[in-house]
Amino acid sequence: STAYPIDNRTKRASSGINAEYGGANLTDGMFRGLYRGKQVHQDDYTAVLERAWNVGVERIIVTAGCKQDIEEALSLVRDNPKLYTTVGVHPTRCGEFDEASSPNDHLNELRNFIKENREKVIALGELGLDYDRTKFCDIDTQKKYFALQLDLAEEFGLPLFLHSRNCADDFVRIISENRSKISGGVIHSFTGSSEEAKQYLDMGFYIGINGCSLKTEENLVAMAGIPTDRLMIETDAPWCGIRNTHAGSKYVSPSRWESKKKERWVEGCVVKDRCEPCQIAQVLEVMAGVRGEDPEHLAETMFQNTLKLFFPNHSS
Repeated sequence: STAYPIDNRTKRASSGINAEYGGANLTDGMFRGLYRGKQVHQDDYTAVLERAWNVGVERIIVTAGCKQDIEEALSLVRDNPKLYTTVGVHPTRCGEFDEASSPNDHLNELRNFIKENREKVIALGELGLDYDRTKFCDIDTQKKYFALQLDLAEEFGLPLFLHSRNCADDFVRIISENRSKISGGVIHSFTGSSEEAKQYLDMGFYIGINGCSLKTEENLVAMAGIPTDRLMIETDAPWCGIRNTHAGSKYVSPSRWESKKKERWVEGCVVKDRCEPCQIAQVLEVMAGVRGEDPEHLAETMFQNTLKLFFPNHSS
């Protein structure tokens, strides 16, 4: 729901990347070989993680967006010192609050997930508004439960992992009305304009960039204008890979991983069109290329940004 630098004390010849901040949807069935409920190839979850560690990723924040996601994410991260997670309800899943015995009961379930796993839950989210997909959840329901969840941000002092699509005015209003509850956050998978980026920056948020943030020339201009000390980098795997048709693809070096279509899966190969955390290296190439910055320096700055927001007690 994504990749941010975390803890790299040795030089990484490959990419300079040290971690995935919060855009990796590792609970997705694709990492188990499942596509639309059908087993297409072997479960290769372990290999996906190994490829990430091999490019220098040292921690991954597993994004959760509904109760089932949270339960599955906690089961993944609980015994793995390199994995962390978020707790929250995605705007398209906010119907969960009305389906529960009461909205406050559902909020209490989220509260208990955080309380019982405090060392592993490092952000509240994925939460926000999505007016491009109201067929899954209507606007009024989204707004109501976005605001309600912010009570947990105040209670636990957690940063926000935010989703914003075609909803800028309402998003800004709800954040502004609840500003005293919020201790920081990141706009995940940013795809907006330079003007929208400025609006989010003025609100004190970091901005997360992945392959979906680098599709058009307008996207590249917006990304290039974000101050380095407010940037984060992610993948949103298994989504948001960089395609050859994307404006940013010209900065990507030939892939170090052989890819195969999912139906022709081969052990050790990445799956074509399934983004993985290891491909954060490609996102970095595009970001550094467009900005004219040294990749190692850019990665290190984003590493520090990540520590400040998600791991404030971490000794760098």
